[in-house]
Amino acid sequence: MKNKRGCFISIEGIEGVGKTTAVHFIRDSLDAAGISYVVTREPGGTPIAEAIRTVLLNHYSERMCPDTELLLMFAGRAQNIAQVILPALQRGQWVLSDRFTDASFAYQGGGRGVNVGHILELAKWVQGDLQPNMTILLDAPADVGLSRVKSRGAKDRIETEGVEFFERVRQTYLQLAKREAQRFKIINSNQYLANVKQEIISLIEPLLEKQ
Repeated sequence: MKNKRGCFISIEGIEGVGKTTAVHFIRDSLDAAGISYVVTREPGGTPIAEAIRTVLLNHYSERMCPDTELLLMFAGRAQNIAQVILPALQRGQWVLSDRFTDASFAYQGGGRGVNVGHILELAKWVQGDLQPNMTILLDAPADVGLSRVKSRGAKDRIETEGVEFFERVRQTYLQLAKREAQRFKIINSNQYLANVKQEIISLIEPLLEKQ
């Protein structure tokens, strides 16, 4: 393997925008370049974090408190960082993550209305100065994303939220991208898949050249 240092890439967006497919496109580019990498997701990524994911996404007779949701998200994130992300970066591997902390600002902050100050405090505690080198935001209107989710079958607890919730999440993502324009790269996922793939590859290639 010829990679000289690790690179951390997160892929963000609401449900149905094609994050899993985007990860596959990036993996193909890294495989072709002979670069070692790990793939993870949030919530999830380790056995403990995957168990937390199950708690987060299952349906219950009681309503999950937004603060509970936020704390569980960061509990899983702490495990993912400690067991997967940091060790991989220290080994010089790339890390591809299906969502990271931006998702908490978008979903629990924008979607649920949780105090942003609480999210900032948790982020400072759990990840310190760790940030993705690049965040690819796949963007599409909420109704487009939800229409794609319908074709998957049974929905998890978060996927059952309405279009207004996901539009709030989407707008928060766009606000984050505007504030951190150097890290975020926005791709319109409501277009032909071949075009999305080409845009993703054009973002990854300059990073590959630095290896």
